Amino acid sequence: MRIFVDTSAFYALLDRDDSFHKNAKRVWLDILTPENTLITSNYILVESYSLIQHRLGMDAVRIFQEDILPLINIEWINSEIHKSGVSALLTSSKRKLSLVDCVSFEIMRNLGIKTVFAFDPHFKEQGFNSIP
Repeated sequence: MRIFVDTSAFYALLDRDDSFHKNAKRVWLDILTPENTLITSNYILVESYSLIQHRLGMDAVRIFQEDILPLINIEWINSEIHKSGVSALLTSSKRKLSLVDCVSFEIMRNLGIKTVFAFDPHFKEQGFNSIP
């Protein structure tokens, strides 16, 4: 199964004080199987690096880079996907919905990915299967 991984999952994995940390760790170990392909985007990476560096520091960034990212396939955003994400964001008019979220939805739809590892409720609102 192909599983998209969101910033909220990466962050929860790395922050032991995060309320979702234990759940994230359990899910992470469950989805790390040869049957699963884990996918994220370069937009998620930028968002994740920034959040992790700001809140947890450079040691956590190194762990993210060296221990987690080698297990992930990265989908690089082209201008068409970016424009679709911007259009979806503007159409939604939701203040708490981000461009990164909208681009993630577009990628998932384009790749036929139905499952996401995320703690962000926006994915469920868009009709995706969210784990946990």
